[in-house]
Amino acid sequence: MKATLITSTLLVLGATATPIEYGPPKGGWESIHYPAPPGGWENVKYPPGTGANPANCPPMNVPFTFTNTYSVVATPDQVVNGTTPTGGLPGSSGLYLLGLNTDTNTICYNITIYNFRGEYQSLAITATHLHEAARGASGPPRIAFPNPVATSDPNVRNTVGCQTGPFRTGVMPGGVDTGAAFHVRQIVANPAGFFCDAHSSLAVPGAFRGQIA
Repeated sequence: MKATLITSTLLVLGATATPIEYGPPKGGWESIHYPAPPGGWENVKYPPGTGANPANCPPMNVPFTFTNTYSVVATPDQVVNGTTPTGGLPGSSGLYLLGLNTDTNTICYNITIYNFRGEYQSLAITATHLHEAARGASGPPRIAFPNPVATSDPNVRNTVGCQTGPFRTGVMPGGVDTGAAFHVRQIVANPAGFFCDAHSSLAVPGAFRGQIA
């Protein structure tokens, strides 16, 4: 499904922000006066192209059209080691909001985790992943997300951003990274064959896990 600009922006920028209240200056806003420059405001000239997209300004790495979006709830009861349930990290959970652009092999993410305890621990370059495996089975990481960081709530962590392939997980059986040949269209083709998780030193096989479908 196609996601709108608004949906995409909310997904990518959905991290909680604290509003800042600005009070009026002494005398009220109407008391503020900006003196005109010599010749008046109408004579102010700007160089051609000013305000446009400068050539030396890198493009924003966010696709504003997603071909597919997913909302994944991860819970401890879904975690397995091989095919054996582990129970995960009791009381913890995660919410993975994912937006895919299969044309550019891009995945955008807004990941919020709750009541995570212990240290992040994984053989991969991070401990927050998208893995390939069906429900009840283990499988290799295909994408390593940045680990969520603390928010104003001590029980909530969050990470937001985008990645474009080729992907790197740091897990290299046989010398080949498990993310190198991965394309996000594989998720679209078989969402039930992928899951999201995070790993803790208190629950190394996974604190929680959520199947994409």
